[in-house]
Amino acid sequence: MASRQGRHTLLSRYSFDLGQCVSRQRGERALRAAAVEQALASRAKSEFLANMSHELRTPLNAIIGFSDIIAGQMTMPMAKITEYAGLINGAGRHLLDVITDILDVAKIESGTFSLDLEGVALREIVVSAVSLVEHRITEKHQSLAVVLPDGLPRVRADARRLKQILINLLSNAHKFTQERGTITVAAAAVDSRYVAITVRDTGTGMSAEQIQLALKPFGQVRSGHTRAHEGTGLGLPIAKALIEQHGGRMWVDSSEGRGTTVAFTLPIEEATS
Repeated sequence: MASRQGRHTLLSRYSFDLGQCVSRQRGERALRAAAVEQALASRAKSEFLANMSHELRTPLNAIIGFSDIIAGQMTMPMAKITEYAGLINGAGRHLLDVITDILDVAKIESGTFSLDLEGVALREIVVSAVSLVEHRITEKHQSLAVVLPDGLPRVRADARRLKQILINLLSNAHKFTQERGTITVAAAAVDSRYVAITVRDTGTGMSAEQIQLALKPFGQVRSGHTRAHEGTGLGLPIAKALIEQHGGRMWVDSSEGRGTTVAFTLPIEEATS
């Protein structure tokens, strides 16, 4: 009887010690995971502050610098005043775009973002968005193809936000495509419920890891002195979030040196009625 009690006591003690060991290991793993998460959050915060500092200071410096030149000279040719005023205006608009993007991300992440959904003509939205970036594409000697079949169905969307999605995607395609490269915008009905819109370029492309980074708010495919292009890194994440708010989905297909294709779906107007 005593022997059984001894074995029972030893087994209980062993089970208790084993449980304590497992609990300790779980606690240590949780602490390590929390430390890694904190380090990543700290790094993301540092990168965000560095990016925002650059994006905000650059247009502000231009606005202050050119306005100081105008204010500091009693006489200045009207042509120079007009030139500097245009540069100040451009810097101000860029600054407004940066702040608007940040506010959009904040609204989306807080759950307070809303859409004004209605039936809209997709062809008109695509043509309007293309017209707003076409001059930049032309200046870079890039080719632009717009493929919109007859009978393209209307979609259920917020017209202003849909245009924003297309402008973001077209601007990215323009930015990361070399001179004399090609950008293609196409749309077609997938089935009776959805329309697919595609923006394809022949630019630098991205690896799988770079795609994941580009889809994160404030993510930059290139960072520091190696970053060849300006931007907050918000264009693609905002486009993805807005598409999902519309009830659609977005895909990114890309490889380094072979260009990028961004495709997304939107519900057809009749499909939601």
